[in-house]
Amino acid sequence: MSALRLIPRGNAGGNLSQIMTLSQMGRRLASGGDGIRLMVGEREVVGYGINGRPIYFDSQDCPFPAIRYREVTPELCAIREKELGDWKKLSLDDKKRLYRHSFCQTFVEFQHFTPEWKICLGVALWLVALGLSISMVLKTKMYGQLPDTFDEDRRSAQLRRMIQLQMNPITGISSKWCYEENKWKSQLH
Repeated sequence: MSALRLIPRGNAGGNLSQIMTLSQMGRRLASGGDGIRLMVGEREVVGYGINGRPIYFDSQDCPFPAIRYREVTPELCAIREKELGDWKKLSLDDKKRLYRHSFCQTFVEFQHFTPEWKICLGVALWLVALGLSISMVLKTKMYGQLPDTFDEDRRSAQLRRMIQLQMNPITGISSKWCYEENKWKSQLH
């Protein structure tokens, strides 16, 4: 709701009653009363709703909305008069109209999967493909050759040197080496 609707029309000077009305309207708007009431329109408020707000939406957690889905029409009033009597006299079409007056969708309709998951999956796969292609380009174009220390003979020489110097003998690689038999401890058993 725009703030221009709150400004009273009439004389430009304004009197005390107009100022009081404007401040009361501002207080009501701050509490959310008039704004929600304008959204509801002429629909019936039939329950408490979520947090006491008369708002309509279909939800499995709150199956009975606070307001009816549609406003009351003269033809609906005629069906409601029939509703007060025997329900067996109502036609199937009348029962459906009564239901659609109160609810937008059935449980099956609003719980049915929508095709939005396909868009989410497609975007996720595109992002994965983009990440993989960036990493492949970086690996081929940006990174150079591996240093010589990654060769197998250099790595084994480094391992021998670590064992000879007894590096980290409590929990490290030297703790797994038996110095008396010159073998790995797991090979002894």
